[in-house]
Amino acid sequence: MQHQELVTKSVLDSWYSHISRTDNLLDTLTDEQLQNEIAPGKNRGIYLLGHLTAVHDRMLPLLNLGKQHYPHFDDIFITSPDKAAKEMPPAAELRIYWKNVNEALAKHFGHLQPDEWFHKHTSVSEEDFAKEPFRNRLNVLVSRTNHLAYHFGQLILLKK
Repeated sequence: MQHQELVTKSVLDSWYSHISRTDNLLDTLTDEQLQNEIAPGKNRGIYLLGHLTAVHDRMLPLLNLGKQHYPHFDDIFITSPDKAAKEMPPAAELRIYWKNVNEALAKHFGHLQPDEWFHKHTSVSEEDFAKEPFRNRLNVLVSRTNHLAYHFGQLILLKK
């Protein structure tokens, strides 16, 4: 196996492992449990589910894989804190959106060749990428995997 193949496979395996763990956790949490705060005064589970969905949805254009499916989630789940929005989608809908976004990402990831993971992402200029080639698609995936792992750790606290 070539070096790039080995590295990309390792990162993708970690991504899919964290997605699977989060899916399994979300399947065990009720809609009522998702309404609870992770800790007193902290985000609710439903907000974290929406936040993760929005962040993963934004990966599509960031990795130059297509347009966001749910750009209207940015205001609710990225630029605003929990409880700031007057309305948010029900947990049952957010679960569907979560699955849809991650299925879309998986479909695109399956078509990328190992060397394509080392191409620049869309929020870095050609000039900056020439100076900092680590600002690539794979780096985004590593960052988002860590982000998912962090919030998974919070969501697990809802299991009581």
